[in-house]
Amino acid sequence: MSFRLTDQQDADAASLIRGFAMDAPIAARSGHQGTAMALAPLGHVLFSRILRHDPTNPQWRNRDRFILSNGHASILQYALLYLNGYGLELEDLKQFRQFGSLTPGHPEVGHIAGVEVTTGPLGQGFANAVGMAIAERHLRARFGSVACDHHTFVIAGDGCFMEGISHEAASLAGHLKLDHLVCIFDDNGITIDGSTSLSCSDDVGKRFSSYGWNVMQLGEIADDMDALEDALITARSSVGAPTLCILKTHIASPSPDHTDNHEAHGNPFTASQVSATKRVIGIPDEPFWAPQELVTAIRNNSVTRGRELTSSYDEDIASLSDRYLWDAAWLTPRSSSWDSLLPSFDETANFATRQIIQKALDASLPALPGLISGSADLTGNTGTKLSKQVAQSAKAPDGRQIYFGIREHAMGAAIVGMALHGGLLPVAGTFFVFADYMRPAIRLAAISRAKCIFVFSHDSVGVGEDGPTHQPVEQLASLRAIPGLQVIRPADPNETVAAWCAAVDHDGPTALILSRQAVSSVTDGSAVSLGVGIVRDCDGQPTIILLATGSEVGLCVAAATELNKGGEKCRVVSMPSWDRFERLGKSEIGLQAKIFPSGVPVLSVEAGVTMGWERYADEMIGINRFGASAPGAVVLEKLGINLEAIVATSRGMIKTSKKS
Repeated sequence: MSFRLTDQQDADAASLIRGFAMDAPIAARSGHQGTAMALAPLGHVLFSRILRHDPTNPQWRNRDRFILSNGHASILQYALLYLNGYGLELEDLKQFRQFGSLTPGHPEVGHIAGVEVTTGPLGQGFANAVGMAIAERHLRARFGSVACDHHTFVIAGDGCFMEGISHEAASLAGHLKLDHLVCIFDDNGITIDGSTSLSCSDDVGKRFSSYGWNVMQLGEIADDMDALEDALITARSSVGAPTLCILKTHIASPSPDHTDNHEAHGNPFTASQVSATKRVIGIPDEPFWAPQELVTAIRNNSVTRGRELTSSYDEDIASLSDRYLWDAAWLTPRSSSWDSLLPSFDETANFATRQIIQKALDASLPALPGLISGSADLTGNTGTKLSKQVAQSAKAPDGRQIYFGIREHAMGAAIVGMALHGGLLPVAGTFFVFADYMRPAIRLAAISRAKCIFVFSHDSVGVGEDGPTHQPVEQLASLRAIPGLQVIRPADPNETVAAWCAAVDHDGPTALILSRQAVSSVTDGSAVSLGVGIVRDCDGQPTIILLATGSEVGLCVAAATELNKGGEKCRVVSMPSWDRFERLGKSEIGLQAKIFPSGVPVLSVEAGVTMGWERYADEMIGINRFGASAPGAVVLEKLGINLEAIVATSRGMIKTSKKS
């Protein structure tokens, strides 16, 4: 690129960012200024000299991705987005960390242009970056470098690398040789409690070398912009391995009071300390100093560079031979355009729902060019195996089957990164009980509205002999508690196929909760659409409604048959998705009254904790304890998920209802 700011403009830009890094937290009486101050020159070099980006087209598909994994330093990113013309203005910086502002405490994707992922929980952004690098290389391998050829740059700190997720993600990245991934380690040796020596003595360089990363020791160049540029260009040129740039920084530099002081991590400076630091920097002692001439020059530089990049890209992409598939990968076709490819099942079908998801994945693969699937060492067990697909690897980056290894946490965060990168529809599977290892990533997927699909099989104590450590009981309730996460537990093969369609069509993350054991086909799948539906009815007004999810729906159908023999009128209702019912079903006029008429007792049956079912049922059969080691059918029987318990409880409820 021929565009370049002057040396004085570069120096003033770093000073301006450092001023913002102090002014915004002191105005908010909250925030983290020290890291942002130390990284001001690095951030400016990245945005003005290194990153391929266009502020006027922030969703340009071939842009470099920038992630601030140590998201507590968010004021650094906001300052850079303001200076480079991404839509933030000075007033937004003044509203830092205030309700409804565009500058929340940690960066949030979708909140303001230029933020790629939601960061804050340490290590998550780093693992998201690994997912983004996988997505970039996969798309480049399939569609060519004209369509996709960019880098992912991530800044991470000591806290990111102390968190265990960083081990999982870095190991995976090194194994896959993701050479378009560059991580800058902000090596300041400081945590909130004090020096990192209080709790950690890792040699980060050796650690990453052992993962297969290219490690660059940059030393004390945090204030030398030309040296930073040279180092980042070298890192970007690395072939055959991701690169870690270890940059020695000094938190809160050049504050005379707080440089290298852990107090600068999360405590706003006093007014006098800000004034003293601004004197050292050489900028006016006024809040949010931002000379318009400088801001305009920085914005013009970014816009000019960006427009040249995007205009040439638009010309190149116009002749892409696979343009239709390329666009379809980015704009996932809705299921209505391909659901005819999917299997359907009659009443003779008897499969585990984890087997059905594999059939649905295979059937829809030709229509979903962005679909990529994998698992944490449980590929065949979870139904996430794509038939006849090549494994993703350094030698086969176009492979659509990913083997994540036993790395649930990194797997969860990586598919969030893939989804937010765009161009992929990522699916990842593991046993349901191990959703606990993934919960932080699942939660951030929901906050981010990342379109990814978590497949959790072995969904109950029906797992059997592995015992309570592997038998989920509380996991379903815990996932239902996450706002924005679509949770579907299908009853049988047809509901599983419908659940897959609902997941693909959903604008956000979905968790599919699937059985290990075979279940009979008892539904037509229609209950998934609105989250609830009648699967077995009676003539006239029912005397009892049996409400269930998953494999327990079939059990309730059997119980209804038994109750009907005794002259009762029993309705069986499948409720595969609470959130779909609350979001879609309750908007259907009269649906609730139609399915759950007033005065008819409702018994819920689910092989998990009963918490929450009181919203829909009068009495509940569930498992409010941990499981036991025995064959799955035996455990279910012993813990009360059986025909006799449902029939007996129903009869008692009917008797009580008739008395009242």
